[in-house]
Amino acid sequence: MSFRDLRNFTEMMRALGYPRLISMENFHAPNFMLVAEVLLWLVKRYEPQTDIPPDVETEQDRVFFIKAVAQFMATKAHIKLNTKKLYQADGYAVKELLKVTSVLYGAMNTKGVERADVSEEDSSKFKFDLGSKIADLKAARQLASEITSKGASLYDLLGKEVELREARTESIARPLEINEAEKMMKIAIDCVLEQVQKTKDMLNNVALDEANLEAKIEKRKLELERSQKRLQTLQSVRPAFMDEYEKIEEQLQKQYSSYLEKFRNLTYLEQLLDDHRRTEQEMFEEAANMLRLMQNRLKEEEQHLLKSGNNDDSDADIQEDEGSDSEVEEGQIMKQRMATEALVQANPALGSQEVLLYKERTGTGVRMNVWKDGHQTGRCCLVGFVTLQPALSTQLEASLLLDVAYCNKFTCH
Repeated sequence: MSFRDLRNFTEMMRALGYPRLISMENFHAPNFMLVAEVLLWLVKRYEPQTDIPPDVETEQDRVFFIKAVAQFMATKAHIKLNTKKLYQADGYAVKELLKVTSVLYGAMNTKGVERADVSEEDSSKFKFDLGSKIADLKAARQLASEITSKGASLYDLLGKEVELREARTESIARPLEINEAEKMMKIAIDCVLEQVQKTKDMLNNVALDEANLEAKIEKRKLELERSQKRLQTLQSVRPAFMDEYEKIEEQLQKQYSSYLEKFRNLTYLEQLLDDHRRTEQEMFEEAANMLRLMQNRLKEEEQHLLKSGNNDDSDADIQEDEGSDSEVEEGQIMKQRMATEALVQANPALGSQEVLLYKERTGTGVRMNVWKDGHQTGRCCLVGFVTLQPALSTQLEASLLLDVAYCNKFTCH
């Protein structure tokens, strides 16, 4: 797109009498509505009777409009337009529009119309109609093709004139024989009479066929009436197996209702079983987490007591040497019982259950087993254990019992 093309296009449109003023700024951005209006006006300039739909609201309508205009220009004015550039509706479309406007503008100049002297009002009244001339051109082309074909056929006939002249002269010169002519006339009359007789026979056959068809129709009607009566009789009679069928249908309905009820119950019980299993799994996981926390806490307290009890090891050894083993064990048992009783009194949630601590000596220290005994069930389960130093087992019994108190809600089998 160039400034000169825009200027030439606007000047040509003004000279051709376009009623709207076109500015050179209109095509800096795509303006499809203006391009469509200009194309429709140019098509009307070529042939006012053309029928191109002006609807360009949707994309499909725009594509159809551009194709119709391009086809019209190619067939009527022999102008090839680029549909892609026309659809862009920007400066590149001006070059395609110039192809049409330049032809109209050149035709106007050949008639001696000066662009500078024509005012806007006079140019709007200018009519440039090529419709009639295009129609005359089409008729002339058709006549030329007919003349060519007629001339070729006439030439062929003239070539046969020599032979036909001799045959025609011979036929005219030959005398007419009355007997032969009469014979030919009789033959022709006999042929006509034979055709007439055949036609009469066909008419008679048609009458017979009509009577046969009417008899067949009556017969079919009687059969139809008998079939309808038989159908009505069968519909009015109740079958013998109908009672048994209804009983079986009722039983089937009851069985189906029972099946639905049992299926719903089974589904409900399966759901309850899944919920129960999920609850037990959660309880087991919670118990395992509680035991893990207890073990971690005991390990931390053991490490803490090991660090803080290094200074008291010598005094504990002296006391152990002086006292007897039986007295130490009795004192530990008493402490265990007192801690257990205090735990039960402080935690009423334990109920009739008793928390027991069982200690057994190992090679590295004392192993403390924590048991929970239910008097109602007569069962007992091992909650947890921890291995301690002999000097620290007595001090950690109370803290271990406090941790065991949180496990009373779990039941082990």
